[in-house]
Amino acid sequence: MQRLKDQVAIVTGGAQGLGGAISRRLADEGARVLIADIDLDTAEANAAGIRESGGVALALRTDVSQGRDLRQAVEEAVEQWHRLDILVNNAFEVSSAGSGGALDVPETVWQQGMDILVKAIYLGAKYAIPQMKKVGRGSIVNISSVHGLLMAPGMMVYETAKAAAIGITRQMATEFGPDGIRVNAILPGHMVTERLRSRWEKNPSGLRFFADQYPLRRVGTMVDITNGAVFLCSEEASFITGHSLVIDGGLSIQLQEDFGVRQANYVQQNPDLKIPD
Repeated sequence: MQRLKDQVAIVTGGAQGLGGAISRRLADEGARVLIADIDLDTAEANAAGIRESGGVALALRTDVSQGRDLRQAVEEAVEQWHRLDILVNNAFEVSSAGSGGALDVPETVWQQGMDILVKAIYLGAKYAIPQMKKVGRGSIVNISSVHGLLMAPGMMVYETAKAAAIGITRQMATEFGPDGIRVNAILPGHMVTERLRSRWEKNPSGLRFFADQYPLRRVGTMVDITNGAVFLCSEEASFITGHSLVIDGGLSIQLQEDFGVRQANYVQQNPDLKIPD
């Protein structure tokens, strides 16, 4: 079933990882996909794989912190396929994830994180929405995180940005709902991506420890997130906007006192556990 047949999508940060999986899944569902990523070689490899599987995809080097690049991505998609229906704001800044708190985050790291994780959402919408208005509808999916709801020491830039993504989602949903444009967010829990797979292959006990933290007793896979992305982009979600779809296996709903006791018991029962950093 191709729920997105003949629609046109842009996925920022769509070369690999979660964005790469979303790009492939949208194409499987019939969308024509422009992969907008700063890593052009990897983006082109992902696009080639989509085409080899019978899909339609192109890659474009895109620095999402730059408005001219996002404008070019939108123009390229429209030039190639004459419309724009979907924008997935997924681009990720690795160095911002564990960059510290207010006392030790360098100002340059703060600005880079905000540019890529927050400003890019605004810029993507700025250039995509006029094209969606021409179609008479559209779907924007902003990839936030459970870190937008739950905080940890040492992650101020990332968590501030992911919380901002939730607010941007709600504001834009209110602003552009009358134009038939829906804006939603996805909040993933821990996902095993290509980047993390090698980490867990070296420490399988650590992965089991992570999995035990979830009520479903497993961590997420990229399929879990791509299922949510396709749903939010499809007509099945035609009356859903401004929503933050938490896809975290129940991680964020637990009573913390009970959770802490259970984790302490898990550590005692698994003396060979190598706790991840």
